[in-house]
Amino acid sequence: MEKYYSLNSYFKTKYGEKIGKLCLDGGFTCPNRDGTISNSGCVFCTKRGSGEFCGSIVRKDSIKNQIEIQKSLQRKKWNVNKFFAYFQNFTNTYKPVDELKVIYDEALTDADVIGLSIATRADSIKFDVLDLIKSYENNYEVWIELGMQTIHDNTLKFINRGYDHKYFDRVAGQMVSNGFKIITHIIIGLPGETRKDMIETFKYVADLHPFGVKIHSLYVDKYSELADIYEKENFKLLTKEEYINIVCDGLSILPKDIVIHRLTGDGDKNSLIAPKWIMNKISVIGGINKELKKRECK
Repeated sequence: MEKYYSLNSYFKTKYGEKIGKLCLDGGFTCPNRDGTISNSGCVFCTKRGSGEFCGSIVRKDSIKNQIEIQKSLQRKKWNVNKFFAYFQNFTNTYKPVDELKVIYDEALTDADVIGLSIATRADSIKFDVLDLIKSYENNYEVWIELGMQTIHDNTLKFINRGYDHKYFDRVAGQMVSNGFKIITHIIIGLPGETRKDMIETFKYVADLHPFGVKIHSLYVDKYSELADIYEKENFKLLTKEEYINIVCDGLSILPKDIVIHRLTGDGDKNSLIAPKWIMNKISVIGGINKELKKRECK
């Protein structure tokens, strides 16, 4: 039995079945890449905007074709019939609202798509975009994924996020207060952060009380700026055991009704530099569940 509220449990409770997520590429860029803030992006982000699992050619395809391809793949793998359209890579609110409507509408015209998940940045949330997103909520479940990563400004400066935590807090707090289902992203193991720093980030998320949380393990991809920093500085990466223990500490802090959408990172095996243990996702999640069970028995 799970010791946290997993996304699978949420889907089965609400919809009575497993739901798939279709990773879609809407042709977006990012204000942290196009020169508006900087040209390099966050240091951990790859040239694909952390969309390695959207496929190799989908950026050239229509949203409709992307959906058909991914539905076919997921049905073979998971035997699922209903899906969320997930705009994952880069900043998926970073276009004029009329262009966003065309992109989102195309994804939602598919009869098997029951929801929409939009990954974005707090500095790319505008009132007209929120109005558009709100307009879908009568017919679809809609999530907004916000890349927070950490609450510590010295780390945010290092990873080149482009805005401080106070800015994130203001935007995220307003969105939660106005009933938007936001999913907060956390990265565990960022260079220079102590266990205390990471726990403080979890405590902040507990107080914010978003709909969901994604917990990522830091990893170094050869196509990210972090790879160059790692080569020069050889900064310490968490061991699998350290990561498991910090995640379990964090889960014990979060309210039990927050949906845990992710427990570890997904690196591309063809470009991953370190740590190699993240490639065995089943082992990491199994280790977290084992540790939670052990703690419960004490």
